[in-house]
Amino acid sequence: MPKIGACYTSAGCNRCPFSADWGRNGIICFAYNHAVAVYKPEGFSFSGGIEKTYTGHTDKVNCVKWINNGIQDEFEIVSGSTDSTINVWQYRQDSAASEPIFTLKGHTGSVTCLSALYLDMENDSESRETLIVSASIDSTVRIWSRKSLETKENQVLNFGSGFALSLSTFIIPGTRVPLLVCGCDDHNIHLYLRGSDQQFNQLIVLTGHEDWIRDLQFVADDFGNILLASCAQDHLIRIWKLSRKSETQTVTQDSKPVSELKEDECITVKETIISHHDADGAFIFAITLESVLCGHENWVYSVRWQPVQVLENGSSHQSMKLLSASMDKTMILWAPDADTDMWMEQVRVGDVGGNTLGFFGGLFSPCGLSILAHGYQGAFNQWSFNSDTKMWVPQVTGGGHFGSVVDIAWSAEGGDFLLSASADQTLRLHAPWVRKTHEPTWFEIARPQIHGYDLQCLAVLNKYSFASGADEKLVRVFKAPRNFINNFCHICGHDVNNELKRLGFASLPEGANVSALGLSNKAVYTDNDKSEQVIEEPNSKSGQYPENYFIPIDLKAPPSEDLLLQNTLWPEVAKLYGHGYEIFSLAASPDGKLLASACKAAKAESANILVWNMDTKKIMMSLSGCTLTVSQMAFSHDGNRLLAVSRDRSWTLYKKSGDHFVIESSVDKKTTPHSRIIWSCCWTHDNHFFITAARDKKVMLWSTKDVSKLPPTPLSTLTVPESATAVAAAPCLVLNTRYLIAVGMENGVILIYNWSQNTDTVQNSENGWTLVTSLDQSQAHHLNVNRLVFRPQKGRLGYKENHSDWLQLASCGSDGALRVYNIDLTTL
Repeated sequence: MPKIGACYTSAGCNRCPFSADWGRNGIICFAYNHAVAVYKPEGFSFSGGIEKTYTGHTDKVNCVKWINNGIQDEFEIVSGSTDSTINVWQYRQDSAASEPIFTLKGHTGSVTCLSALYLDMENDSESRETLIVSASIDSTVRIWSRKSLETKENQVLNFGSGFALSLSTFIIPGTRVPLLVCGCDDHNIHLYLRGSDQQFNQLIVLTGHEDWIRDLQFVADDFGNILLASCAQDHLIRIWKLSRKSETQTVTQDSKPVSELKEDECITVKETIISHHDADGAFIFAITLESVLCGHENWVYSVRWQPVQVLENGSSHQSMKLLSASMDKTMILWAPDADTDMWMEQVRVGDVGGNTLGFFGGLFSPCGLSILAHGYQGAFNQWSFNSDTKMWVPQVTGGGHFGSVVDIAWSAEGGDFLLSASADQTLRLHAPWVRKTHEPTWFEIARPQIHGYDLQCLAVLNKYSFASGADEKLVRVFKAPRNFINNFCHICGHDVNNELKRLGFASLPEGANVSALGLSNKAVYTDNDKSEQVIEEPNSKSGQYPENYFIPIDLKAPPSEDLLLQNTLWPEVAKLYGHGYEIFSLAASPDGKLLASACKAAKAESANILVWNMDTKKIMMSLSGCTLTVSQMAFSHDGNRLLAVSRDRSWTLYKKSGDHFVIESSVDKKTTPHSRIIWSCCWTHDNHFFITAARDKKVMLWSTKDVSKLPPTPLSTLTVPESATAVAAAPCLVLNTRYLIAVGMENGVILIYNWSQNTDTVQNSENGWTLVTSLDQSQAHHLNVNRLVFRPQKGRLGYKENHSDWLQLASCGSDGALRVYNIDLTTL
């Protein structure tokens, strides 16, 4: 089999409270769109990044959880989805399997939260009992049990017209008896204990919160007491203490009014005694409200206890530290004061001000020395404790788009980085981090554009300039600032002096910022040029949002999320007006001097292609030919031809004649061999052929020598299993005479073919097409593939050696994922 594997996968976490979990195995599992990703954080693994993807749900995944017992490493993941199902996945590093080992069906609504644990880790996997509890918007909590490889539904808790928003399960220390707690929209916490009949019985309803309960988590301290942390939309966190009692300890002293207390008496909290008796014995608990923590200024979505630490002698120690995450964009680490034993705020991390929304969840690393938050924009924010400075410092983290990735493009002059545009209103720049002691590892290096409209397309003009189109009627042109080029070269191993000298050091702005309520990135210059905006301290700026102003930074590692948001924008150098509707597709000539743009169109008058002179930023010509929206355009590699494909099932080929383009050939609705929308097109590296891919499951290859025939007919046709939505051709021949062509389909699968014009020498082929490999949904995408682009030169980006036997292919999809594949040409 050919050696093809993803060297980089970028995806944002789903915007749900329970969409990520950090296991004791050091690995983070998180939900993105309909899939579950397994991610190794930088610093916990030399490789880092998303390692595996599990696909099987048919709708958005809302919650994921490692199945654990609190002490040993996890090897199974449970996930709940909007499709009303629950999947259990087995994680094995050496296995490529991505199918769930079993699926639970029973809910009639979206599954919103989960809890799962092993009741007995001493038994083998076949006899061990696994408890899974799920809550749904169908107002039920369902309790599932797996034993001897058989899974069944044991119990259904019905909450009538309400529903449970959070769940937590816990095994009473020294027993195999589990506790279950449900936080509900009635502002109450419902506590259950499982009896000898395997049914959960309600022990008590804990009141006190004044809004929806958003998260709950149990922990046992070193003295055998059980602590329950709860958080809610009332901005408060409550810590409840459950102490085991014998039947002789159930009498408690009544509390007195403060006015009746003597000098040597203290105020005590009255205990509430609850008990449960069955065949397994008596369980008696004294419940007290240990503390109420007030520090957040918005809804508190998550509470997590620091994981138990196993000591060298085999015993365990539970540190009393609690992490909370809130919609106020902060996480707080709480701990009891050593002198007063009162719970106090120890550390607060996060954003102050800015234009982002808050955190949905906070997670502890297994060692407790790193914390990670995931928020409304799908990004991970990680901080680690520095033992030297005693400070929590931001760390490099992965991440990605949280909306459909609609377009990608390699940079000009060799493809030193990859740009991606998304419906999440951001345009991001990805490149490998080059270090002496590590393999090159890909990260998001900059976020050149953060927009107010969903982006639709992009085109690279030169190495440090691009144009983008969004759901607005103008095209925006951007150029890299000096601060980005400096940081990019340091991170990616390029010579910064040569780059800046070649570009004209003095003329470049230092950075860019966006004014409040604005859409344009404004250039920021240094004091050397007083004619433009000058960098000043943020506090000296007037305006409502002073924290949004650009501050120069000197990076030796990929930026953290807060730096990406505020300090990696590119200045906008031009706006191109001319279209009457929203921009839909762009294409730039190889030298970057011409830009073709097209907008959404329901009639021929609006479907014209505008060709811009990028030196003057003026319209050179308007090209007619298509009658509906132009779905994609592509210039030939010599810049002499422009190909446009349309939703009206037609394509038009324009040829350069002097300073203008004229129609060389075309097919219309009557003469086109495609029966559905043509989604994508590309050129072979030698410009002898172009390829069209359509919804009719046909990929057609056309020769430029034969297009003058009327009507034009394809030289070769390939039929694929699903609608073809993206196509790309490699920048070189493979196996001496064959073209390597990648086809992306509507179901997310990517097929890679080689094609030879001499069909007599190709065995087992269809019209000269031979399937090289197929990348399934776990290796590619689980929704529509929007774009495929080969890196314009051989080799693996980030490696200094001459790897002429490698190609790299980038893909993006509606699932929000961006992938870069290494293709070993010697194995084809």
